[in-house]
Amino acid sequence: MKALLFIETDGEKVLGGSLELVSAVKSLDAEGTALVVGNRVAADTVAALGIPVIFADAATDCDTLTEVLSETVKEQNPDMILLANTTLVKDIAPRIAGRMCLGCVSDVIGMSKTDDKVIYTRPAYGGTILENIEVEGTAVVTVRNGSFSKPELASNAGVTEKKVEIPAGAVKAKIVDTVKEISESVNLEEAQVIVSGGRGMGNVENFKLVEELARVLGGVVGATRPPIEDKWISRAHQVGQSGKIVAPKLYIACGISGATQHTSGMSGSNYIVAINKDEEAPIFEIADIGIVGNVTEVLPVMIEEMKKVKAE
Repeated sequence: MKALLFIETDGEKVLGGSLELVSAVKSLDAEGTALVVGNRVAADTVAALGIPVIFADAATDCDTLTEVLSETVKEQNPDMILLANTTLVKDIAPRIAGRMCLGCVSDVIGMSKTDDKVIYTRPAYGGTILENIEVEGTAVVTVRNGSFSKPELASNAGVTEKKVEIPAGAVKAKIVDTVKEISESVNLEEAQVIVSGGRGMGNVENFKLVEELARVLGGVVGATRPPIEDKWISRAHQVGQSGKIVAPKLYIACGISGATQHTSGMSGSNYIVAINKDEEAPIFEIADIGIVGNVTEVLPVMIEEMKKVKAE
């Protein structure tokens, strides 16, 4: 079984979700090859994980990447094409599937092999159920960040350089300017610790407790929709169906009831702590630890205790 991994980069850095694809391939005991475009340093980084890399020195706009990936798929003829489920990939994956008449499965959180067939598991209906999908022929698969562990270093598998001729008419859109905003400094998808606040925080002053706990823990601030609509914090911090899908090692939900629209975006967290005064709140159904109490009284205690631990 052969797998082609599309590795996405940000500058010279490989995105964490792309690195997890290496672990996904190893979990299936499949033969993997990675494709890195436009960044030789990143190609060397991936090769050091024990997977052979194809490096193409080309632009990284959506149209060019689609061309490079299409040509590589034709040459490699893989059984599956794995991509991290990022904003860029949400454009590329359906293009590849449509252009080459391939099956496409999005937002996969698990993969297993039965009788030489791969079963892809993904959440459906807002994360209320999990569905298993089998694809006939080659499948284009986007994988949710945090679904697999980061790979360990292994013997260097080497980098092969590839030249791809991009037809003049292939690039139909050109980026002429990029507007940088606060969202670029809020990396929820890569965060290991997220402290999120919901409507139960009450007001913007109380919400500062969420920000302080995140700062003490060295984490990132998250939020449900109500605090964002009330302008307690920018939309860049939103977690959930209409925000970011996250899977940190630790997720602390403060004053969050647990509506499906939010939990579908954070249920993949490794360890969940929930604080809510309503002991019947749905968030407690997925939490590893539940604290029933007034969040504005609980958080100051947690903050002080965390400061003591860090001071030791």
